[in-house]
Amino acid sequence: MIIRMVIYVLIIVILVVSSSCQNAATPNLPNIVFIMADDMGYGDVSCYNPKSLIPTPAIDQLAKEGMKFTDAHSPSAVCTPTRYALLTGRYAWRGLLKRGVIEGPHTPVIEDGRNTIGTFLQDNGYNTACIGKWHLGMTFQRSGVGPAPIESGNEDGYQYDIDFTKSVLDGPKQRGFNYSYVTPGCPTDDLFNFWVENGKIKGNIIKEKQWYISEGWQHEKVDTTILSKGIQFIESHLNAHPQKPFFLYLPLSVPHIPWDPPEFVKGKSQAGDRGDQCVLADWIVREMDKYLDQRSLTQNTIFVFTSDNGPNPNDPTSTQGHLPAGDYRGSKGMIWEGGHRVPFVVRWPGKIAPGSENHNPIGLVDMFSTFAAITDSDLPSDIGEDSYNLLPYWLDKKLDEPIRKDIIHHSGAGVFAIREGKWKLIIGTEEGGYLSGGPEEEAPGQLYDIEKDPSEENNLFAKKPEIVKRLTALLERYKKQGYSKPI
Repeated sequence: MIIRMVIYVLIIVILVVSSSCQNAATPNLPNIVFIMADDMGYGDVSCYNPKSLIPTPAIDQLAKEGMKFTDAHSPSAVCTPTRYALLTGRYAWRGLLKRGVIEGPHTPVIEDGRNTIGTFLQDNGYNTACIGKWHLGMTFQRSGVGPAPIESGNEDGYQYDIDFTKSVLDGPKQRGFNYSYVTPGCPTDDLFNFWVENGKIKGNIIKEKQWYISEGWQHEKVDTTILSKGIQFIESHLNAHPQKPFFLYLPLSVPHIPWDPPEFVKGKSQAGDRGDQCVLADWIVREMDKYLDQRSLTQNTIFVFTSDNGPNPNDPTSTQGHLPAGDYRGSKGMIWEGGHRVPFVVRWPGKIAPGSENHNPIGLVDMFSTFAAITDSDLPSDIGEDSYNLLPYWLDKKLDEPIRKDIIHHSGAGVFAIREGKWKLIIGTEEGGYLSGGPEEEAPGQLYDIEKDPSEENNLFAKKPEIVKRLTALLERYKKQGYSKPI
């Protein structure tokens, strides 16, 4: 009997010691705040464009305290596919979205059971939240029983006969977010203008022309609401889960149309109402940064600022002289650099050297593998199929070659480009591939030396057939094999 008791005690001691060792070995995982503007161009941020007519002191300060990437790219030149690729680590054209974007009544475009940054971080101890523009589809309920039916003959997943008093059946919660306060689509330019909190539609929904909108909705208050809800989430998290890290995904609506800035930022830029909305994005970065500092969270928080694609080209109110895409050709929706080269700034005190710059090509699709590396967890080969781990860049590791040897770009109209080193090949068009200008039959493509010709003015397609052939074959291989990351 005594021997048996001694054995039990020894087992308990071993378990306690083992548990203690595991806890001691578990890293102090950082919080993550990821702010993504909507249609904010490379040239809108003054630390990227000294000639910018828009002051962005908070983003500039973030760059001074962290790392600025000068060759960062959104996975698509329009918003829905970029959001899909950001959260899944997989290019959206591998799934439903071959071109364009979705609207409010669309069903989810992230497939059932697919891992996202949210689900992965949840599995690794994070409390996760998405607050802002979702634009990835939701399953609404009908006036009768069950999910809202699909429009007859519509294969794209648009729903009708929706009962807005009922909860959403499938949304951010089912895609990895413990808390969500989101708009179904573009909160200022979509068929649905209302908030959905944890699956519950907020407010009394009325119909105005073709829009369904909550009573009292005000476009100019959308982004200040996103900020306040984001801060409320962190505050609630600190009270309920002080020992857990959090991941806050904060997709803004500015500077997307209709360019209706709140009064306190009007006239703060020299680039019209759209420029003032860029000032609002910068103000949100400043206010979030101030809050993190007040709550002593700065030191253990990764803070990222970026944009979902290039700038809208049609702002009639901007003062002439401002170049929202900087010196790059093109704008939102286009396959040229201005459509998908975006600002990307990251700060991680004690890990990322202040004032550092990186000039290697990266993509927002790489966030999945990078955040996985931060948790020191293995990412299975069938997850994040197009995502590369950028952590060695962040930590300034000395590398013999770039992390990414190539990267794929995609336009609003479904035009492909592939970049390898200095060479960028655009497939099947002589145009920019905006929403109404997709691939053309038997059209020659475009080939640019991005190092010598960053404005994409000298098309070398006819002069470099061997490069065209090699890059075309590489793109086709990536399409057919279903992944582009190294396995």
